[in-house]
Amino acid sequence: MGFFGTIFGFFGFGIGISIGFVIGYFLFIYVQPTDVKDPEIQPLAEEDSETLQRMIPEIPLWIKNPDFDRVDWLNKLIEYMWPYLDKAICKTAKNIAKPIIDEQIPKYKIDSVEFEEFTLGSLPPTFQGMKVYETDEKELIMEPSIKWAGNPNVIVAVKKFGLKAIIQVMDLQAFLAPRITLKPLVPSFPCFANIYVSLMEKPHVDFGLKLVGVDLMSIPGFYKFVQEFIKDQVANMYLWPKTLEVQVIDPTKALKRPVGILNAKILKAMKLKKKDLLGASDPYVKLNLTEDKLTSKKTTVKHKNLNPEWNEEFSLVVKDPESQALELYVYDWEQVGKHDKMGMNMVPLKELLPEEPKVFTLDLLKNMDPNDAQNEKSRGQIVLELTYKPFREEDLAGFDETQPIQKAPEGTPPGGGLLVVIIHEAQDIEGKYHTNPHVRLIFRGEEKRTKVMKKNRDPRWEEEFQFLVEEPPTNDKLHVEVVSTSSRNLLRQKESLGYADISLADVVANNRINERHHLIDSKNGRIQIELQWRAS
Repeated sequence: MGFFGTIFGFFGFGIGISIGFVIGYFLFIYVQPTDVKDPEIQPLAEEDSETLQRMIPEIPLWIKNPDFDRVDWLNKLIEYMWPYLDKAICKTAKNIAKPIIDEQIPKYKIDSVEFEEFTLGSLPPTFQGMKVYETDEKELIMEPSIKWAGNPNVIVAVKKFGLKAIIQVMDLQAFLAPRITLKPLVPSFPCFANIYVSLMEKPHVDFGLKLVGVDLMSIPGFYKFVQEFIKDQVANMYLWPKTLEVQVIDPTKALKRPVGILNAKILKAMKLKKKDLLGASDPYVKLNLTEDKLTSKKTTVKHKNLNPEWNEEFSLVVKDPESQALELYVYDWEQVGKHDKMGMNMVPLKELLPEEPKVFTLDLLKNMDPNDAQNEKSRGQIVLELTYKPFREEDLAGFDETQPIQKAPEGTPPGGGLLVVIIHEAQDIEGKYHTNPHVRLIFRGEEKRTKVMKKNRDPRWEEEFQFLVEEPPTNDKLHVEVVSTSSRNLLRQKESLGYADISLADVVANNRINERHHLIDSKNGRIQIELQWRAS
C-alpha cells in the first residue's frame, strides 16, 4: 500500500497543480477588479516643487521655480572660455591667498607655504538657473545656482624644521547658492564699480585630500570634521548679510563725482578790440569747465568799455582736476543777432595747487590751435584769480550710492548746499505726433536739459546735474518735464509728454531720495529721479 499510495499521491499532486493553473489563468483573464482607478496624467509644469523634487532630484531650478531663468548660453560661454578662466581665477586666488598665508605663517612657526601646482581642471562649473532682482537703485542683483563636479589639482608644499610636506587637493564637488551684486552701475567700462558676493545658504563642499600619497579622508572621523569645518568657516565669512567685496574700478572716477570746488574771480580785461560800428564794445565773459554739461557761467555786460572791470566770483564743481580745464570766452554783447566772440583761452586745473589762490593774465586767442597764425594777432588780455578747494577725504572715502550724503563740499556757501539731480530713466511715455524725449529741469529759474533720445518710449539717460544754492530749498519745487521734439513736423515741432513738480523738502530732510514719479498729463508715463542734498 505504501508503494501504491505514493504513486497515486504523485499523480494527484500533478493533476491538482494543473487544474489550479487553469482556474487561475481563467480568473486572471476574465475577472476584472472593481477598485482600480485609471492613473491621472498631467504636465510637469502643473506639478508642485516638492513633487518634482521627488520625481527628478536633479531637475534644474529653472523648471521647478519660475523665478529662475534658464542660462544655457552662459554655460556654453563658460565652457569655451574655461581654459582662460582657469588661469585667471587661479592667478587671482594665489594673489588673494598669499598675504593671508604670510600673515598666518608666524603663528604656527612654519618656514614657508608654496603652491607647486594650481589648476581647476578641465571641467567647468554649471549654472542650474539664475534669479535676477530689479531695484530702483544703480545696481544689478543676481542669484545663480552653481554646481561644480570638477577635477582640480592643487598641490601645496609646507616646510617646517627643514621637512617638506606635500598636500594635494583633488576631486572637488561644490554646490553654491550665492548672491552677486554689481554696484554702483557707472557709465565707464565694465559698467560697474564693485562686486559684492554673499552666500544665501551653507555651501555643500566635497573633495579629496592626500598627504604624501596617503588619503587623509580615509581616516575615521577626519572626513566629516574637515567638511563641517570648511562649511562653517566659509559661512562665517560670507553668509548673507556678510559679503566679499571686490573693487573693479574707482567709483569716484568712474561716476565722475564732484571732488572739489573751483572759485573763479573774473577781475578785468585789457586792450580789447572794437567790434561795434561806433568804436566801442559791450564785453562779457562766459566760463565753464571742460568735460562738463552744466550751463556756462556769465559775467555782467560792461557797455561801451574796452578795459572793463568785473571783480565777479563764480563757483564751479570739479570732477577731475587732472584732466579738466577752465574755458574762458569773451563776447561782445549785441541787442539783436548773434554775439561776436572777441577771444578765448583756457587754464588747465592741474596748474593749480589746492587752497592756493593764483592770478593769471591770459592773452585772448582766436582758438586753442597753437599752429594757427591768427592767434598771433593781438585781441587783448583777461585777468582772473583761481582757487581750487578739494573736498575733505572723509567726503570721498568709500562713496556708496546707497548711503545718504551728509555734508556739502568745502567751499559751499554757509547755510547752503549742493543739490544733485540724477535723471535715470522714463517708462511708457508716448507722444501723439512723435516720441523723441528729453528732460527739462527748472529750479529757481535756472533750466537744464538732458540729451534727446530719438524714437524711444522707455529712454534711459543716466545724466546728472548740480545746483549750488545759498540756502536749503525746503520750500522749493523742482519742475521736471519730458518734452519731445521733431524737426520733421513743422506744425508741431515740440510736444509735452508729461511733467512732475517735486517738492524738495523731503530730500533736504533725508539727504537722498530715489523714486519713480507719475507724469501729469501722461497716460502711463513714469520717470525715475534721484535727488541728493549735501548740506554745509
